[in-house]
Amino acid sequence: MDYAYEVEVLHLLVSPAHAYFGRARDGAAAVPSEDAEQIEIVAGKGIVGDRFFGKAAHMDAALTVLAVEGLEAMAAELDAPPFDPLLTRRNVILRGAELPPLLGGDFALRQGEATVRLHAGRQAHPCAWMDRMLAPGAHAAMRGRGGLRCRPVTGGVLRRGPAVLLSPVELDASAAGEARVLRPSRLP
Repeated sequence: MDYAYEVEVLHLLVSPAHAYFGRARDGAAAVPSEDAEQIEIVAGKGIVGDRFFGKAAHMDAALTVLAVEGLEAMAAELDAPPFDPLLTRRNVILRGAELPPLLGGDFALRQGEATVRLHAGRQAHPCAWMDRMLAPGAHAAMRGRGGLRCRPVTGGVLRRGPAVLLSPVELDASAAGEARVLRPSRLP
């Protein structure tokens, strides 16, 4: 990978069950969710203990990565207080990462000697639940800022704290909060 960027892993969400199903007006399901200090990722399967781990229908989207700057921009646009990133139900919340240019290719997160490589297969589109869980208008505001659905190419452990994002393309951290809906590129 040609480029390396310092990022911060802020949150690591692990949940064994879905919380958002049915009608939003009925409220979210009471399911245990953990903002873990670290997560174990298994190549091709996802996060150990998470609801999507090893599920064939979710192999290409077993892990989601989100830039917190997008949530901060949304809160400002909607004149709302800061959003709790865990309410988005994304697994890995980063600060300092422009994600859309990674769509369609592989990238990696390195912490110390450990490196986890991910394939960014598609954007993580928001659901209507965001209007209920974050703020009215959040569903629309989150389009193009919902993060990336990824397939783990290699396994390893991710921890909260400093990390290095390894990318095959040049990124601009100042653009991390911008809304961009893209089609997957043919990155290496």
